[in-house]
Amino acid sequence: MARRKRAEKRDVIPDPRYQSAKVTKFINNVMERGKKSIAEGVFYGAIDIIDDKMDGKGLEVFEKALDNSRPLLEVKSRRVGGSTYQVPIEVRHDRAQALATRWIISFAKKRKGLNMAEKLASELMSAAKGEGDTIKKKDDTHRMAEANKAFAHFRW
Repeated sequence: MARRKRAEKRDVIPDPRYQSAKVTKFINNVMERGKKSIAEGVFYGAIDIIDDKMDGKGLEVFEKALDNSRPLLEVKSRRVGGSTYQVPIEVRHDRAQALATRWIISFAKKRKGLNMAEKLASELMSAAKGEGDTIKKKDDTHRMAEANKAFAHFRW
């Protein structure tokens, strides 16, 4: 157990364009090597691409993509009596948000395309529709939790 105080959660400053803390957290996850202006350019470029294709609904598509790819259950390893069990647990809202963000960004990076903004836009649009690699990952996580439902009594 920790011997010191628990770390305080710091609130993020809302982004300048949409005044949303969710967008700021997403941009911070896109950012590499502290280059925030590049990460903002990538994200806002992706939203602009979505706006062009979907008649000005870029932020709505972003919100829907995050909601669709947010997991409800995950498995956690518990060691009980010399053997390790995959115990299904419910995911806290902030962790679910972080997982969804991480999955969207990682699968966008793996896509084939010209630049990161286009790859991110296509991944967000497919996640908003309920398809794509991000949704597949969420379904696999849920399927794993469902398969190990028998070990739910080891949760504490």
